[in-house]
Amino acid sequence: MRRRNASAKIFIGLVALALLSFALLPIVWMCFTSLKTRAELFGAPGRLWPKVWTFSAYRDVLAHSAFPTYFANSVIVNVLASLITVLLATLAGYSFARFRIRGKSVLMLGILAMQMFPSTVLLIALYVFFRRFDLLNTYTALVLSYITHGLPFSVWMMRGFVDAVPVEVEEAAMIDGCRRGGALLRVVVPMMLPGMIAVALFAFLAGWNDLIWALTLTTSPAMRLIPPGFVLTYVGQFETYWNQLMAGSVMVSAPTILVFVFLQRYLVQGLTAGAVKG
Repeated sequence: MRRRNASAKIFIGLVALALLSFALLPIVWMCFTSLKTRAELFGAPGRLWPKVWTFSAYRDVLAHSAFPTYFANSVIVNVLASLITVLLATLAGYSFARFRIRGKSVLMLGILAMQMFPSTVLLIALYVFFRRFDLLNTYTALVLSYITHGLPFSVWMMRGFVDAVPVEVEEAAMIDGCRRGGALLRVVVPMMLPGMIAVALFAFLAGWNDLIWALTLTTSPAMRLIPPGFVLTYVGQFETYWNQLMAGSVMVSAPTILVFVFLQRYLVQGLTAGAVKG
């Protein structure tokens, strides 16, 4: 039995290592490609690691005049969209969890059905709406589109987090003199903080990595976000600047990795907070 258990552990470890290597290979390839020269990119035979290490691609990206604009636009749009999404999802999730609403199940299913629509269907409708009201190439259009895209799933997540907070704790605060709004802010919100952080990260990363929405709703170079900015800058009709594209991808991936590392504990708590009620 001990030999069987040891063999099973070794087998599971090898399978996990193989899956981890498969998942990390694109990231490793991206990092090594960003450190290669243009001549080595198309040389034969191909190599995973560079023969000549160079940071010229990073210097070219940083020297590009539009890179700060792309980065600033992405930060502004995604931070605003994440904060508003968390606020609206918290209020909606609290309302569905605590109040008796006629047709609550139908409304929740309707919100879930909105998440099932293809993104292109929503994008076409939003594009027509924003064009009619002259909102294209504005922060308003980008923020509203990202909120629309991420809010349905966020509402379902926040309802689960509210259900995990005991009603008795909130009732005790109301007996002590708090109104419902005060109990929400002073009792429920602190207990749901990991869940709110999880929702904020979900909304932020979904918008940070988005290409099709930002590419469709913006045509002005001054309003481009990072994904469409990089595609239109380094992907041409006859040539793709792979080393600069990969260098830029590494640079814009670093902030999300750092945010995930520092908030990983809250993210794990938030994703499991609504798993058990009570």
